[in-house]
Amino acid sequence: MKVFHSIAELEQAVGTHLGYSDWHTVTQQQIDTFAEATGDHQWIHVDSARAEKGPFGTTIAHGYLTLSLVPMLSWQVYTVEGIRMGVNYGANKVRFPSPVPVDSKIRAGVEIVSVTPGGGGYQVVARVTVEREGGDKPACVADTVSVLVP
Repeated sequence: MKVFHSIAELEQAVGTHLGYSDWHTVTQQQIDTFAEATGDHQWIHVDSARAEKGPFGTTIAHGYLTLSLVPMLSWQVYTVEGIRMGVNYGANKVRFPSPVPVDSKIRAGVEIVSVTPGGGGYQVVARVTVEREGGDKPACVADTVSVLVP
């Protein structure tokens, strides 16, 4: 994990790829729990028998489940010391180029795009690329925006 000791040090990392998170296995239980929480029970996610005959041969994670894992995965890559709090502010762009079949292992790579004053602290835009082990395209690419308050 990359540790930045200040916002100023983080600013020096703009344009830098910081590394990768640990691998995380996306289980059917996790997919089902996400479906329960969001009300999205589409068969491609929760009906194993039907999904077996579908386009992916198995159930797949919701795109927004993959996106919801971005904070957990990103904070395995880097942290900033000397801040009171960090708040998710949103995303400038999100894409889901490929599916995440059940029991896939995913990890996130993080690049710092910008660090600018704003929002009561500093807005940090990080390009997070979630890849699937053995996949040829990313599962998710998101330009996330966080506000770090010193």
